[in-house]
Amino acid sequence: MAFPVRTNVKRLFRFIQTFNSPERFLCTEVCPENKKPPGSSRVFSGIQPTGVPHLGNYLGALENWVSLQDQYPSVLYSIVDLHSITQPQDPALLRSHIRDMAASLLACGIDPEKAVLFQQSQVPEHVELSWILGCLTSMPRLRHLPQWKMKSKQKSEGSVGLYTYPVLQAADILLYKSTHVPVGEDQVQHLELAQDLARIFNHHYGDLFPEPRALLSSTRKVKSLRDPSAKMSKSDSQKMATITITDSPEDIALKIRRAVTDFTSEVTFDPETRPGVSNLVTIHAAVAAVSVEEAVAAARGLDTAAYKGLVSEAVIQRLTPIREEIERLRSDPAHLERLLAEGTLKARELAAPVLAQVRHRVGFC
Repeated sequence: MAFPVRTNVKRLFRFIQTFNSPERFLCTEVCPENKKPPGSSRVFSGIQPTGVPHLGNYLGALENWVSLQDQYPSVLYSIVDLHSITQPQDPALLRSHIRDMAASLLACGIDPEKAVLFQQSQVPEHVELSWILGCLTSMPRLRHLPQWKMKSKQKSEGSVGLYTYPVLQAADILLYKSTHVPVGEDQVQHLELAQDLARIFNHHYGDLFPEPRALLSSTRKVKSLRDPSAKMSKSDSQKMATITITDSPEDIALKIRRAVTDFTSEVTFDPETRPGVSNLVTIHAAVAAVSVEEAVAAARGLDTAAYKGLVSEAVIQRLTPIREEIERLRSDPAHLERLLAEGTLKARELAAPVLAQVRHRVGFC
């Protein structure tokens, strides 16, 4: 099938529907340059389907995602299931986790009318662009990335997928000509790889990709409730260490009550010398939408035990509507799958013309 010379909606949908047929590789015409207005902005970010997010995910990323969909004209959020299989996954559990993540994102405030919400593996353009960019990436460049160093040490050896997933991450971003990417500090070097690959591709084949810029969250990292030297994580072996956004009020209160603090009763904010108490202050300030100073002021006259009760109430108040909405959405998996399918169609409408340009410039058609 030839790539269309003029891309209108009907022809693009016909192209998408027949994308997986062998004829698609017999491209003899060139897709026109993307007609996106110069200087326009597009946000892209992705999250792995690891079930429901925890409090740190919500405060550090998802809250920001909700804000960004009102600030930028074009926003895409992907459930990046291709990335998730760098670690062994149970297929049935992965399917369930994809739906749970979709429900969680919607419950947190992601609006499919404002942002394109889609499942990464259902947009095969990601994989093809990843291969092309991988051929422009050196092995030493990947070896120096922090995630590979950390995870390969943990497993004594890592898979090829784990080694090359930053290239797929770059493809995720560049495929939509994204200009801005919300990231945590631990992902900045991976975004730099995407910037480098945009420059390298543009140098070899002519300007096509903008260099995406990082949007760093101003929210402090939420730490483990049992080990405030480490960030909160769902993979933590200690169940009391992590609050998920679907935890019951009773579970939230119990986990915060058992949070590690110290032997000083006064509530102060000093992450270096009092990391446990400071973590509670960070959580309190974030869920109550106040400054750290205001959170400390609210704790005046309370000892740490009483303050834990105050923090629990604030977290419960913030998460209860989200938990209830997730439960409602989970009860209708067909609705979730339909929303993801609609988002995937929108994502492919954007991705297909860009990949057509890439294929032509590389010399495939």
